[in-house]
Amino acid sequence: MNYPNDHHEILFHRHPKNPILTAADWPYPANSVFNPGATLLPDGTTLLLCRVEDRRGHSHLTVARSPNGVDRWDIDPHPTLEPDPKNYPEEAWGIEDPRITYVPELGKYVVAYTSYSHGGPGVSLALTEDFQRFERLGVVLPPVDKDAALLPRRIGGRWAMIHRTVGPLGAHIWMSFSPDLRHWGGQRLILEARRGAWWDAEKIGLGPPPIETPRGWLIIYHGVRRTVSGGIYRLGLALFDLERPERCLLRGDAWVFGPEAPYERFGDVNNIVFPCGYTIGADGQTLNLYYGSADTCVALATGQLSALLDWLERHGRPPDADEV
Repeated sequence: MNYPNDHHEILFHRHPKNPILTAADWPYPANSVFNPGATLLPDGTTLLLCRVEDRRGHSHLTVARSPNGVDRWDIDPHPTLEPDPKNYPEEAWGIEDPRITYVPELGKYVVAYTSYSHGGPGVSLALTEDFQRFERLGVVLPPVDKDAALLPRRIGGRWAMIHRTVGPLGAHIWMSFSPDLRHWGGQRLILEARRGAWWDAEKIGLGPPPIETPRGWLIIYHGVRRTVSGGIYRLGLALFDLERPERCLLRGDAWVFGPEAPYERFGDVNNIVFPCGYTIGADGQTLNLYYGSADTCVALATGQLSALLDWLERHGRPPDADEV
């Protein structure tokens, strides 16, 4: 049995300039700015597609660009991608929490986001080449579903998408497959929320898109533990087979990053770190993790891919019945 003290290593380091983006930085009125998708453009620019919540409580998505991924942000003066409830009624209450995947086969970025309406949260997709014009595919996974990201290449001739479905027995991470990005099926349960006193009991969900490494698909996921004062969102690690991505190879028992700084512990929703995007540094090792803090602002933490994978090799194990 592994005990927490055996594997309490600092894998992520908060940037000293955190929080790096807040509503005060925005060129138009906003309540909060958080949960950004992220990508690195060909010219080296970091692009964040931020969730912006207005004072009605509805969200839209706005692009912020930076030459170094930390400051000097150039923010679109108006919302970049707004809800379109007339043509897409599933977006009536807003669009949220984007994950960006660049797909070389298409030469496009695929944005998976949560569309929210009377029916609950569902998964919608949009394609773009420039983050100015978007081709919406509409809702592809109906409520209640969210926390979705596309894998960047076909697996066995099919596209694969990770997402979080809520059912009567809990909120778990699933994978679905598609021949054309529009029609999805073949759902597989790939990671379960644990039960009882675990840090990731009750519900889990994908963080940023999966990271392809020589050892497998590295997944950073969030887990929620309910307490008498509310939920605590923390991050854990899991590794999945490269060619059978529905197969979990290793899962860490302990969480590796949780709310500690004041901007993570206090905000519109306390005690949340919630990443939706990352970039990889020029060294191929530095992971820049962009996350929402307390549903209020955007922060940045950095880690090393090799350190994350080594930690999983030492402290992870294949999922089995005794942990759930």
